[in-house]
Amino acid sequence: MSFVAHLLFLVNYGCSSVGRALVSKTKGREFEPYRPCKRIEEMDGIKSYLLESYDEMVHKVSWPNWSSLQNSAIVVLFTTFLFAMVVYAMDSVFGQMMKLYYIEIFGS
Repeated sequence: MSFVAHLLFLVNYGCSSVGRALVSKTKGREFEPYRPCKRIEEMDGIKSYLLESYDEMVHKVSWPNWSSLQNSAIVVLFTTFLFAMVVYAMDSVFGQMMKLYYIEIFGS
């Protein structure tokens, strides 16, 4: 069973018939479920949202092709490497400045 089919199953059959008997003497022998079936009003919105989301992802989204994904991955890798080098350089300069500062103050 696919994920969408499983969610639709839960939305359609997600109510409980397990509950408790009412103790009122005026009501008689009735049954009040713990999770009443309110799927008509509440669950229809969730069901339509899931169906519309699935339809949009499958039919309306324009997914990039393989070469475009490769080019984007190269740009991300290069930018990440460049950012890491800038952070490393700033950390090294700051570390050397602190080392010189503390040597002047404490005179080791």
